Amino acid sequence: MKEMETFISYLVTERNVSENTLLSYRRDLRKLEDYCREQSITRPAQVSASNLQSYLLFLEDEHFKAATISRSVASIHAFFQYLYREHLVEEDVSESLQAPKIEKRPPEILTVEEVNRLLDQPSGSEPKDLRDKAMLELLYATGIRVSELIGLKVSDIDRRKDLLTCGKRTIPYGAHAHDALRVYLQSGRSALLRGKESDILFPSCLGEPMSRQGFWKLLKAYGKKAGIEKDLTPHTLRHSFAAHMMAGGADIRSVSKMLGHSDVSTTQIYAKLGQNELRTVYGAAHPRG
Repeated sequence: MKEMETFISYLVTERNVSENTLLSYRRDLRKLEDYCREQSITRPAQVSASNLQSYLLFLEDEHFKAATISRSVASIHAFFQYLYREHLVEEDVSESLQAPKIEKRPPEILTVEEVNRLLDQPSGSEPKDLRDKAMLELLYATGIRVSELIGLKVSDIDRRKDLLTCGKRTIPYGAHAHDALRVYLQSGRSALLRGKESDILFPSCLGEPMSRQGFWKLLKAYGKKAGIEKDLTPHTLRHSFAAHMMAGGADIRSVSKMLGHSDVSTTQIYAKLGQNELRTVYGAAHPRG
């Protein structure tokens, strides 16, 4: 449907959405378009509320997760609201469409012992080992997002004060991250750059900016070597950072600020993980400070 491409263009030019958000919208709407085509529906004006409800049932029958369906519902709402606002359809048929209820589970948290095993895996002296060690240490030391980690520049690091600048946030990091960064910057980074001029802090082995997928793969590999059986993602270290800080008695507003949460209530989930249980596992506010 050409209207879908018009909507995507609108998101780029008017809403300035991120690349990941754009990919999600495009993927969700193309899935809907494929379904509609099978129902001989070729224009948004032909879509009814009943069609959309049937589409959700189709997704459930195909065993899509509730979170995936909820995201699709959000994309559909945004699309049809746009069409209605631009007078491309007579009514917003998505108005009554409701996302399935998602069971909110506590985030996956590593124990301090599991974190230590993971961070001990890159132990060699090759440039890649030094880079990976510094990346993992810094990720756990600061709780930043993986997209923020791979986008860091050398100029974002204040090695004298052990501070990292990430967007509008300034985040301290501890001794382990300090040491890993020092060794990496002295003996690893220039070799990875292969003579290229770049301010990227953590280049790939080809001297280019690292991708999210690239970091995800190396994290999975180190997790496997460390014998960690939990579902390990870059966000797992972010969750673990927050939970360990909260369990160690860190102030929730400080943790919220470091994580970059716009609302402190988002950080509250880490305070609800069972303080008594957590305190038997974690000692200081940040174990590798």
